Amino acid sequence: MVKVAIFASGSGTNFDNIMRRVKAGELSHIEVTALYTDQPTAACVQLGEQHGLTVHTLSPKTYQNKQAYEADVLSKLKAEQVEWIVLAGYMRLIGKTLLDAYEGRILNIHPSLLPKYKGIDAVGQALNNGENETGSTVHYVDAGMDTGKIIAQRTCPIYKDDTKATLENRIKALEYELYPEVIQQIIR
Repeated sequence: MVKVAIFASGSGTNFDNIMRRVKAGELSHIEVTALYTDQPTAACVQLGEQHGLTVHTLSPKTYQNKQAYEADVLSKLKAEQVEWIVLAGYMRLIGKTLLDAYEGRILNIHPSLLPKYKGIDAVGQALNNGENETGSTVHYVDAGMDTGKIIAQRTCPIYKDDTKATLENRIKALEYELYPEVIQQIIR
């Protein structure tokens, strides 16, 4: 059993999907030790509690600097014997402290076909630029913003009548299949 921590900052839908897959036995080789969030009022907190997990709500603003924040996160990860970190809508760049400790063992999912549309509002960027397709990318995390080595991608069309909401929903449907598949293959 591989111990995994999930990091999220928002609604937690990818986190929830992963937890449902774990509970259904589809990801029976991993044990999710806790949910880590930098947003104490985010919806993912309630989901973490509903799944019976420890939820670490750590507000970076309460720390002297990013290094101090990540040192506290790292001490909790070590105490839980976490081997892998899975980012599921975590909206902070991972810094040197965590990158050094978990080099090659941090995964992220991003709602675009990287290297296109890194960072915030990738769906809106693809829509506004008149793209005819977009998708989702799972990649290893490095020091850059969505610049790590790509592991897998899945595409979906952008229709002329798409709104940001309809496109986001189509991408989320892709992510709900793609991320568990990659976790199954990569985390061993």
